[in-house]
Amino acid sequence: MSNLAITILGVCSVFFMTCLGGAFVFFFKNSINKKIYSLCLGFASGLMLGASIWSLIIPALTETESWGKLGFLPIMVGILIGTAFLILIDFLLELHYKKKKEFHSDSYKKASKIFFAVTVHNIPEGLATGIAYGSAFLLGGESFYSALIIAIGIGVQNFPEGLALALSLKGTLKSKKKAFFLTVLSAVVEPIMVLVGMLLSSSIKGIIPWCLSFSAGAMMYVVCEELLPDAQTGAKNHVATLGFIIGFIVILILDVVLG
Repeated sequence: MSNLAITILGVCSVFFMTCLGGAFVFFFKNSINKKIYSLCLGFASGLMLGASIWSLIIPALTETESWGKLGFLPIMVGILIGTAFLILIDFLLELHYKKKKEFHSDSYKKASKIFFAVTVHNIPEGLATGIAYGSAFLLGGESFYSALIIAIGIGVQNFPEGLALALSLKGTLKSKKKAFFLTVLSAVVEPIMVLVGMLLSSSIKGIIPWCLSFSAGAMMYVVCEELLPDAQTGAKNHVATLGFIIGFIVILILDVVLG
């Protein structure tokens, strides 16, 4: 394949795998059993928390090794800013839905926070892919295949993330179409950030740990604030916890196997 074809394939992989995962929401019934719903929310929580650690925080720490004992600082600040960002979104949504009482406030607020968190999570993934391809255009040769492997790895990881997001939104919004549409919308940011990463590949390196940890903070906030509480109230047994552990293990395996 030509270098352009390899680039297009990688970008499509990152975007369409999220959409494909979200499309599986249509195979679920209109009403989800409480135990299955708790299992799905637990799975989504484990997946998101695992992604925060394995895909975001650990790579961010690797990027700050040159900081020595202060290597934790950008990660700590990024997590706090990411958390504060979601708290601000929560506050603004609260003001908005007080004015728009015709909406089902609780449902739309939860869906909005979940959507924002996953969309923010997709930003550094798109940047990472873009940086890989930007470097490939500078280095040429086999670098394009290395970039493609990174893109495919992120794409494979995006499939269960897209499914988890769509299932979470379906349970909140009670609509498969809206859940799928928002999942696709959350994925649009990735090819955009791929382009940004390619354009800024020569200077973005210092920003990467801040971006990764920012995303991690946003993800952890929505897991603790929305997903886990709802998962535990859906069923009184250990289903949610089991789903959480499975989701965490799945993302661990994907990150380790795919590098």
